[in-house]
Amino acid sequence: MIHLRSNVVFYFQISEIISRFERKGFKLVAVKIVIPSKDFAQKHYHDLSERPFFNGLCDFLSSGPVLAMVWEGEGVIKYGRKLIGATDPQKSEPGTIRGDLAVGVGRYALNIIHGSDGPETAKDEIKLWFKPEELVNYTSNAEKWIYGNN
Repeated sequence: MIHLRSNVVFYFQISEIISRFERKGFKLVAVKIVIPSKDFAQKHYHDLSERPFFNGLCDFLSSGPVLAMVWEGEGVIKYGRKLIGATDPQKSEPGTIRGDLAVGVGRYALNIIHGSDGPETAKDEIKLWFKPEELVNYTSNAEKWIYGNN
């Protein structure tokens, strides 16, 4: 599960980020724009509830529109996180989303994108952000060429 935070939505970097996942061969199966409530943000970040930055992070996530997405493909979590880059853009490699597009100014401005860190986390986050009927099951024409299923 990937979500682009409100600063990305406000600065019109959505298509740039989506295109990076598409070029990698991943398939978009769900997408929506939402403004998460503070309660929703707290559910999303429940594992960080004991951290000193928890409230600020929840305030930030609920401060504006967020583009939530579900991508599928072989190695999507591992390679998706490589595409995203390190949390701190100043430590993120050039060519990554954070390395190229994030600005290390302000406490939360640097963290422009979230990506699930494992299959179980992804399942939980997808269940939180999307209803089952919002996930589209389809085969793209490119899949047989990307994965050799022809």
